[in-house]
Amino acid sequence: MVIVVLGIVSSIGASIIAQVYENYIIQRAQYRATNKTELALKQIANRLRYAIPNTIGIRKNNTTDTFIDISTNPHEEVKVLQWVGYDGDSFEAISGSASTGAARRPGWSGFCDVNDTINTTGKLITPGSNLEFTSTIISKLGGNIDNASIYFADTNGTSYGISGGSSESITLDSPFPLGTMINERYKLAWSSYALEINSDNDLILHYNFSPTRATVIDSSKQILLKNVANFRFRYADGAFRLKICKKEQIGMDENITIHACKEKVVF
Repeated sequence: MVIVVLGIVSSIGASIIAQVYENYIIQRAQYRATNKTELALKQIANRLRYAIPNTIGIRKNNTTDTFIDISTNPHEEVKVLQWVGYDGDSFEAISGSASTGAARRPGWSGFCDVNDTINTTGKLITPGSNLEFTSTIISKLGGNIDNASIYFADTNGTSYGISGGSSESITLDSPFPLGTMINERYKLAWSSYALEINSDNDLILHYNFSPTRATVIDSSKQILLKNVANFRFRYADGAFRLKICKKEQIGMDENITIHACKEKVVF
């Protein structure tokens, strides 16, 4: 009787242990997939929040397809999302030290003196800026201020190339054409960005290519997330709602996977 009872207890115990281990494997895979998806969304949000209006577009199947303005396709499942991102790093950074009495200035202020600029050939005068600081930050990020562009507010994605800057003066590639209307507010951009779902269902980030609207995607790139099951977004009134679903293999069995989905809103 003792042997029989021990056998029954052992079989029940083994079944419980197996069930606990199976639940652990599933929860671990779910955690990994959720964590990876959340990290990818954070990286996307950190770049997408600097997107310049009227430069955002899609390419339906691959990076060589026709660029389509996002306003005509605001919530479609596509393979490529592309935009120009302004230089938030040097805009938000501050140079100078209050302890030494030096002026605390951003790399570029975002404002220009319209009257002074109009009267200065090939120059954009931007009070409160420290363009040498901007150049240093951009170079440390792998870019070059000499290939950057300027976007004025309410100009429908029109950009003006610049070839450098010093102190409070940005050097333009060429003078503004006669009759050009410029706004006192501007944004400085040194790179475009693109998200692509490739043939292996990996989510790829393209970066460090020409900061002009609808430019050819020819750039550095990195994998943000592998085994993406779904990538969707909705764009309205300057806000993105992103959704990413990832497949995660459970254990060593390639035929058993789970899906983890995360959403995020970016303004």
